[in-house]
Amino acid sequence: MSIAKRLKRRMPTVIAVIVLLAVWETWVDLGHVSPTMISAPSEIFAATIETWNTLGPAAAITGYEGVVGFLFAVFFGIMIGIALYCSHTFNAAFYPLLAAAQTMPLISIAPLFLIWFGFEISGKIVIVAVFGLFPIAVQTVRGLEAVPQFYSDVALTCGATPVWTLWHVKLRVAARQIYGGIRVSAAYIFATASTAEYLGARKGLGIWLQAAYNSFRTPLIFSATIVIILMTCVLMLAVNASERILLGPAGDDEDPDADQ
Repeated sequence: MSIAKRLKRRMPTVIAVIVLLAVWETWVDLGHVSPTMISAPSEIFAATIETWNTLGPAAAITGYEGVVGFLFAVFFGIMIGIALYCSHTFNAAFYPLLAAAQTMPLISIAPLFLIWFGFEISGKIVIVAVFGLFPIAVQTVRGLEAVPQFYSDVALTCGATPVWTLWHVKLRVAARQIYGGIRVSAAYIFATASTAEYLGARKGLGIWLQAAYNSFRTPLIFSATIVIILMTCVLMLAVNASERILLGPAGDDEDPDADQ
């Protein structure tokens, strides 16, 4: 897709954001809304610039926890998904437990990680990895199960082993669906890391948010939220770029004879 087409495709989003910010700013100014209730975009921007010397380092710590935890989630999520696909016994034994683990709220698990890991960064990385691997594991299983049988039949007929077929054929065909799970996981990584920090940490955006809340500085709460959103967008762009590099454009997977 050309740059012009990309810009044209994103233009409605840009316009919608500009209109939303303009309405937000006007509503706060004309309505004389209390700054402790909700802040105008201009106030949030000014507060972000003013406090960047502390907000930036806090964001760097949360970013490190999120990225490292996300990489662990991707690796272990795919490995667990493959294991669930290959072994019916493993699937029957552990899939319900994996699903049940994801239903537990973070606030009930975080105290345990504080006991096990203390206030160190390693505990936040583990929390991020645990909460991030489930959608990846599920989509890996579903992707492998959705691979048409003829792919395996062709590979095996040509002399490939079942293990080679799994790693070089089935996973390649299922890769698009696996990336769907990776994107779902990436969308919540930094929010999970920040929440874990809020419940107990020494540094990071969670602690920064807690300090802003305790001092009733509403613009700083919005500043931290915007930083988390921007970090998530950057991670999503990185995921999309890696998919394009590894698998090529999505249109390359379409059957050219499908419409004939």
